[in-house]
Amino acid sequence: MALIKRDYRSEQEELPEFQSLEEAIIFYENTDAFDKRSYAIEEMVKFKGGGRFLVDKLIEHDTHKDTASRIAAVLSNMDPEKAPIEEVMELLKLQNAYVRNLGISILQDYGEAIRYYIVKFLIGDDYDLRIFAINVLGDVNFAQSRDMLVELLENEQKINVAMTAIDYMAEIGQPEDVPLLRRVKERFKDDSYAQFAIDAAIESIEA
Repeated sequence: MALIKRDYRSEQEELPEFQSLEEAIIFYENTDAFDKRSYAIEEMVKFKGGGRFLVDKLIEHDTHKDTASRIAAVLSNMDPEKAPIEEVMELLKLQNAYVRNLGISILQDYGEAIRYYIVKFLIGDDYDLRIFAINVLGDVNFAQSRDMLVELLENEQKINVAMTAIDYMAEIGQPEDVPLLRRVKERFKDDSYAQFAIDAAIESIEA
């Protein structure tokens, strides 16, 4: 692990030039100095698996908020084609609101690149993942959110999935979506909650 001089914040100091992700991790774990940890975080994403390691650090409860914020900034700046997008999406399942919001911010910066992962979940057989994908669409305010929810509702047979989508359609739906919502209402005509929720969504759209 060679030493290099790097202009970091206000002074020059010797920092290691890492030859592997493992070296960067060891350096990160063996210092409490924010500047040095920030340097290690920046270097980690240059190695395969570095992004996933940083997502894991966000999940850990004892990661300081300043460090978590720095990790999120570095992840946001990764090339979306190399970024651990699916792992970042998992952050939205956490109870920690601060980390969830960091995850939302990161995904927003990836833009169009997250579409593949959302579609993969939306068309999958796991209805829990379909619900999760719908929530991701709502959280990150994806440009195609409405179109994707409309496509889902055309054929969705699981009431919990459909009602999750209906909740978001109440916020972003357009008047031309009302006939679709009426068809969904007919699909779940035996469920009183579905009837109420869909009527409320239609009322919200038409208001």
